[in-house]
Amino acid sequence: MTLDRAAGLAESARALAAGEVTSRALVEQSLARIDATQSTLNAFRVVRAERALAEAEAADKELAAGVRRPLLGVPVAVKDDMDVAGEPTAFGCQGEFPAVAQDGEAVRRLRAAGAVVVGKTNTCEFGQWPFTEGPAFGATRNPWSAAHTPGGSSGGSAAAVAAGLVSAALGSDGAGSVRIPASWTHLIGIKPQRGRISTWPRGESFQGITVNGTLARTVADAALLLDAASGNHALDPHRPPAVDACEAVGRDPGRLRIALALKPPFTALPARLQPEVRAKVVELAEKLAALGHTVEEADPPYGQIGLTFIPRATVGLAERVGEAPFPALLDRRTRDAARLGRLLGGVPLRAARRAEAVLHRRIGAFFTSYDVVLAPTTAAPPPRIGALLSLGGLATDRAMIAACPYAWPWNVLGWPGVNVPAGLVGEGLPVGAQLLGPANSEPLLLSLAAQLEAELRWHEAWPPVPHIATDSPAA
Repeated sequence: MTLDRAAGLAESARALAAGEVTSRALVEQSLARIDATQSTLNAFRVVRAERALAEAEAADKELAAGVRRPLLGVPVAVKDDMDVAGEPTAFGCQGEFPAVAQDGEAVRRLRAAGAVVVGKTNTCEFGQWPFTEGPAFGATRNPWSAAHTPGGSSGGSAAAVAAGLVSAALGSDGAGSVRIPASWTHLIGIKPQRGRISTWPRGESFQGITVNGTLARTVADAALLLDAASGNHALDPHRPPAVDACEAVGRDPGRLRIALALKPPFTALPARLQPEVRAKVVELAEKLAALGHTVEEADPPYGQIGLTFIPRATVGLAERVGEAPFPALLDRRTRDAARLGRLLGGVPLRAARRAEAVLHRRIGAFFTSYDVVLAPTTAAPPPRIGALLSLGGLATDRAMIAACPYAWPWNVLGWPGVNVPAGLVGEGLPVGAQLLGPANSEPLLLSLAAQLEAELRWHEAWPPVPHIATDSPAA
């Protein structure tokens, strides 16, 4: 027996524990879907077919012996910036990379929960851009429209989940890189509190602005993967207090004060919220009001927060470029941004890091008046494949800021945010909205997201592309 692609992470775990399906059957099914779509969707950089099947058989033996773990035998995927023992970590770059010896901490914890990692998903070069394309692996396409990007930089993970190749996947988010592709592929995307999911073997990724997060079709599945991957390496510098994400999903959020924040945060280049996206976010605000919450337009006091983001992002990139085994193969935009990072690595970086405490106090005070911020995840629907690939550096920055001006401030703050689907616009393209909170507010955000999901049933909608992840009648 196999399961329908709509079964999801929690249902797959339940069916395995009940003996209704084997891990080998689920992994075979996942691998078959990946194989059937790789030439078109192109979600994966590495497919671990033989190793995943061997791990599935080991999981089946444990299940038969009565062992129970949260994800025992369930196939999942991880982004190709995370170390998986025996596989390369190319992070979107060209060249032949050696296999790494050890799992990163997040992957180690997924395995400890029993998950089977079927592969590593595509991401753009060092995760810099909101599209998943490059000379190293080609273009990853959006299951909702093959002519459009799924976003980035966790575009491969988002495409794999949206198409039903796996029921959930890990991504990483340094300026919206989980939330943006989640919004553009109709998924839940959780950017957790900094340190919630370890980024070890790096104590901090990109000077602390990048965190690991989860993508899934439902709030419960995204929360389950979050709980499974959460925790710290002994040397992690950020160790937030534990939360129970799964428990929060079933909790009534109560009546909340919600700030509808439609104005783009400070940007050095112009950004405008497109009317069709604005309308969908306002519809969500109206639904929240109908559920009994108090919703009013108000914008967090961001100030010139962008001045603190740029040094951290570019210095973090310069560190990665300095370690790159094939620097001559890197995109010119990557090399130029790294050059800027090397210039900003002294006083500007220290000032940017010190400013975080000031921002915490100022924006934290906003949460004495409001419990949650509702904001657009992006200002526009997903662009077409190739639209940003060949642009120069400044043109790429302009296009990114025009499309995605909303997500990155929460990376500076290190606080949680959850993308929820907001509907389809134009040619049937998904857009999303963010639920944003103060430090360690994942339980509140997830309970609110689950309340919305129960009303809107967004997980029942599937991409219309006919050749992606279709099941035979016997599946």
